[in-house]
Amino acid sequence: MDSLDESSGTLELSGMRILLVEDSWPAATALSRHLKSLGAEVSGPVATSADALRLLSGQQPDAALVDFNLRGGELADALVERLLDQGIHVVVITGYTELPKSPRQPVAILHKPFSEAELLGSLRPLIARRARA
Repeated sequence: MDSLDESSGTLELSGMRILLVEDSWPAATALSRHLKSLGAEVSGPVATSADALRLLSGQQPDAALVDFNLRGGELADALVERLLDQGIHVVVITGYTELPKSPRQPVAILHKPFSEAELLGSLRPLIARRARA
């Protein structure tokens, strides 16, 4: 992830609940901190599908940012499918140029490193839907 611009000052994600699934602690904490600075409520970060599913038993997020390659070499394809089945907006974050397994439903994909503009762009459909509601 590129260093995200913390000076934007906007709260574009105000009130949005985001599940963060990322196994790299430095990347996860930086992304979590940045999402919070944009107004999001962040669940996690967690590093495995099992931990993500435990968090889902509470309040359902509006969106999930999911690293495709999780702790211990676990691929997040099954987690992504489950989140999509629950109607959650999923953004896959990955270092892969191509995903080794493609989800059967379309998802937004951010390739590491990514910018704040790319992050917000991946969430734009959800931001727009919330603005209309």
